Amino acid sequence: MDAPAWVLALPAVNAALNALATVLLVTGWIHVRRGRVEAHKRTMLTAFAVSVAFLVCYLLYHVSLHHYTGSSSRKFSGTGAVRSVYFAILSSHVILAAVVPALAIVTIRRGLRADWPRHRRIARLTFPIWLYVSVTGVIIYVMLYHWN
Repeated sequence: MDAPAWVLALPAVNAALNALATVLLVTGWIHVRRGRVEAHKRTMLTAFAVSVAFLVCYLLYHVSLHHYTGSSSRKFSGTGAVRSVYFAILSSHVILAAVVPALAIVTIRRGLRADWPRHRRIARLTFPIWLYVSVTGVIIYVMLYHWN
């Protein structure tokens, strides 16, 4: 049985959410560098909400795909060196994606509590990891669904 069109559209939605999270993360970083603390706060909270929406859509896709097809994932069809590159990106993405929610929650919590020294310290770790996960999410999508 084939999956319905709405299920097959979810990977593109997920890539768009990752791309939007990337733009929001960079915009939030620019805001804080320019001293626009309120704009930084709103932008980063929006980035978190977009990332939560991504996670919901991601899980919905894999559960629904399994329901309709019996498989919860799509296999990468590339061969040779590109296959090694894909799995290197995917491995690092999955490992780092597992820690982003905890890092983001702690970072946001410290920011909302105005615990600036501790917020800055963890944000210096959270930001590049979260940005990497968002960017590589788009790269993985392109490689998996548009690579010939």
